[in-house]
Amino acid sequence: MSEAYTKPEGILSLQTIAMPADTNWSGDVFGGWIVSQMDLAGAIHAERFSRGRCATISINQMTFLVPVKVGFVISCYTKILKVGNTSIQMQIEVWDSHDDSREPIRITEGVFTFVAVDVKGNKRQIPEEAKQKFLETQ
Repeated sequence: MSEAYTKPEGILSLQTIAMPADTNWSGDVFGGWIVSQMDLAGAIHAERFSRGRCATISINQMTFLVPVKVGFVISCYTKILKVGNTSIQMQIEVWDSHDDSREPIRITEGVFTFVAVDVKGNKRQIPEEAKQKFLETQ
C-alpha cells in the first residue's frame, strides 16, 4: 500500500452510498460505518475464494485519509495478499467514486485477516485448488 499508484488495486467487491443516518454530529460519516463496509467487502471476496463461510479475525494497518460526506459513493476494492491453510490476508481499499468529472479519491485502506470456518464456527481448510489458483496468479 503505497502512494505510488493512483488507481484502486484489487477487485471491486462492494459499492454503496453514504446516507445521512451514517453520519456523526459533525456531518461526517462514522469511521465504524466505513470499517463495516470494508468488512463486508472482504467477507464477500474471502467467502467466494474459500468456497464457504469466513470470519474476520483481525484488522491491521488501518489508515483514514479523508473524511466521507453524505452522498459519497464508496467503492471497496479487495486484493488477497496471503493465503494460509485456514486464513486469508487481504488488502481492502475504499475509494470515493461519486463524481465522474475527476479521478477517484482513496479514502482509507487496511489489511484484514479472515479465517475459513465451518457451519459450527470451527476452522476449516481452504480448498487446495483455491490456494493453487492464488499461487498461480502471483
